[in-house]
Amino acid sequence: MVEQPSFIFKWMVSALLLKGIIRKKLHHSYLPGKRVSFFFCVSSSISTMIPSSSSSVSWVQRFLVAAWFLGCGCLPGLNAASTVKVSNISKVEDAVNFHIYYGQTFKVIKNAIDTESYLLIQNDSKMASRTKYCTPRIKSFIIPLSNYSVDAELLPVSFFELLGLLGSLKGITADSVASQCVLKLCEGGELQMINKSDHQQFQQFSAHFIGNTDQAQACNFASFVPPSESLPLQRAEWIKYLGVYANLEYKANQVYKAVKENYLCLARVAASKASSVKPTVAWMEYNDNIWSFTKETLKMKYVEDAGGENVDKSISKITYNTSNPDDLEQLHAILCTVDVVIDGTYTSSPTGYTMSAFVENVAVADTSCFAFLANQSLWRYDKRLQNTSNTLDWFDGAVSQPQLVLADLMEALFPTGNYTTVYFRNLAKEESVVNITPDMCDRDTSIALEPSIIPCS
Repeated sequence: MVEQPSFIFKWMVSALLLKGIIRKKLHHSYLPGKRVSFFFCVSSSISTMIPSSSSSVSWVQRFLVAAWFLGCGCLPGLNAASTVKVSNISKVEDAVNFHIYYGQTFKVIKNAIDTESYLLIQNDSKMASRTKYCTPRIKSFIIPLSNYSVDAELLPVSFFELLGLLGSLKGITADSVASQCVLKLCEGGELQMINKSDHQQFQQFSAHFIGNTDQAQACNFASFVPPSESLPLQRAEWIKYLGVYANLEYKANQVYKAVKENYLCLARVAASKASSVKPTVAWMEYNDNIWSFTKETLKMKYVEDAGGENVDKSISKITYNTSNPDDLEQLHAILCTVDVVIDGTYTSSPTGYTMSAFVENVAVADTSCFAFLANQSLWRYDKRLQNTSNTLDWFDGAVSQPQLVLADLMEALFPTGNYTTVYFRNLAKEESVVNITPDMCDRDTSIALEPSIIPCS
């Protein structure tokens, strides 16, 4: 028997009411799990409203449920509403210190370092004109950002270049950056120099990005901390974090995909080269008569991915006092067993740091047993720097493009002679530093910088 029209009418009214409830719920919930589970709960309730014993109604049931399902715009597994294109959504793959969620007209970034939730509201939504948050837990921004400023301290501006966002950069706290194109903007007067202690100056910008989360913050401050991650690719993936503020997820995904694929390809090549013997690498630094072998996960990972073996896996202690004869003798003995040394010693004058400075710091008269010196394999990662402020590109460009760091290390461990390193210079060969200057910027700063992809086969 065919179902009476009155029942179908009641069913459709109920469905429409439930549809309204669904939309209201989804508008206030950005967690993917909540959205999907709520839908399935309600859709199950609707299904029970039509008796399953009526075969003539079953097709009506399926049709109306499907129509309601499509009409509400809710697709299981899709965390963004119809206002956000599926191709313009970023999914975090490797980084551990941030997460991204998508709502109907907004996005949420949860930052594990400053514990903030950043509510990013689309500028063409009703929510944009009536919603503003500035609490210890939530900050809101209207996106895409119309302009922004950056704190030069601890913040890698190379990520902004890879997304083509320098055109919107309007303020900076100092010109101590390792980017020739940002220096060019500073030199041309296109960037306002901001007194970082005067928060009133930041109010003119839609957002002010900072790398030091310990400083006092205004409502439009947003933390951007790729160096908080432990591994090279984790740090590089923070380009997705930045892309969300500009609705440039598709570009961020594209850049990270290229960087990651190139990095992993190079790592596979390095592994094949190291299949027989792995060069032993000592990554070390000197401070106040103490030599220390690195225990930093990032640096050890780089060595391993480049096909090397970290020396500190085979020694019982990592610090050696050159004022102590026993310590000094042990240090010399260890250095006689390694193939490559990376000297990460801090110096206020990188241009003046040479091999003789290293030899003096290790306090050795006879270097004949040091194979790494005989083979000219003594390195530093200060090849690219802005000389005026001693700002190393190691803390900027090397963060966003780890594939270049890996390629440099592969050349240090398995020399070919036909590759020019980007971040590492060879002290044993008296290689000098490269001073980053504004006149080195030979491109349109409003166009995205393409990542440098190393040939890999």
